[in-house]
Amino acid sequence: MTYQLYRNTTIGSTLQESLDELIQYGQITPQLALKVLLTFDKCVNSALAGRVRSRLSFKAGKLNTYRFCDNVWTFMLNDVEFREVQEIAKVSKVKVVACDGKAVVEEASRR
Repeated sequence: MTYQLYRNTTIGSTLQESLDELIQYGQITPQLALKVLLTFDKCVNSALAGRVRSRLSFKAGKLNTYRFCDNVWTFMLNDVEFREVQEIAKVSKVKVVACDGKAVVEEASRR
């Protein structure tokens, strides 16, 4: 199972729009577009799991809501402070979606 979270990023949305345009003009099939998106999902998940080394900590003033469904945690937080070494950022609301990254890495290593 590969998570599709990163399709909602700028690069993921742009990729989907480009693929939709190519389908509309008959240059690729919908099946090829789906294959490209699945490859994108796998590559982004793999790259983030294996290449990102930076650490970030955060502290929330209030946990507004939380949910656990299909092995994915979703947290809605208020008054959040993010810290990375010397830098601090404060935001009033943030949504955190946490997936089991080990399951994705284990699946990729089996292939």
